[in-house]
Amino acid sequence: MKTLLRPALSLFVLLTAVTGLVYPLVVTGIAKLVFPEAADGSLIVSNGQAVGSRLIGQNFTDPRYFWGRPSATSPQPYNASASSGSNQGPLNPALSDAVKGRIDALKAADPDNTRPIPADLVNASASGLDPHISPAAANYQIERVAKARRLDPSAVKALVDKYTEGRQWSVFGEPRVNVLELNIELDSLH
Repeated sequence: MKTLLRPALSLFVLLTAVTGLVYPLVVTGIAKLVFPEAADGSLIVSNGQAVGSRLIGQNFTDPRYFWGRPSATSPQPYNASASSGSNQGPLNPALSDAVKGRIDALKAADPDNTRPIPADLVNASASGLDPHISPAAANYQIERVAKARRLDPSAVKALVDKYTEGRQWSVFGEPRVNVLELNIELDSLH
C-alpha cells in the first residue's frame, strides 16, 4: 500500500502546484501584459479613485443622472455575485408588475415626457448587470437630466452622442451608451 500511496500523494501535490498556482499565475501575467485594462476589471477611474467598471452597471435613480437598464439581481441591483436573469416569462404577473413599476418611476421623474419609453429602460438584461443603454433610451432621458441640472438640452445631447459607441468592429451588437461614463462626464461639468 505504501508503494502506491507515495507516488499518488506526490502526483497530487505536483498537479495541485501546477494547476492551482503555476498555471493561474502564468495566465494572469500574460493577461496583464497583453490586456492590462481588462485584466484589472476594466475599471473606470475618476479623480484618482476607481468608481466602477465598464462591464457592470450601477443603480442611478436621481433625476440628475441617466438611468441604466434595470437589474434583475438580488438582494441589491447590479450584484455581480448574483448575476442572472429573473427567469420571468412574458405571462408572469411579477414581470408585468415590475415593468409597470419601472414605467411609473420613469413617468414620475419626467411627467412632461410623452414619448414612448424604450424597452431597455423597463426590461432587465439576461445577466442583470448590463452597463449600457441604447441611444434611444439615452435620448429619452435628455430633457429630464438637462432640466434637473439646469443645462441646455443640446449640450446634454452632445454628451450622449460623444459617449455613444458603435457596433463592435462595425458588425457585432448594437450602438450603445455606457451609463456610468456618461454620468461621470455630467458630474465633471459642474
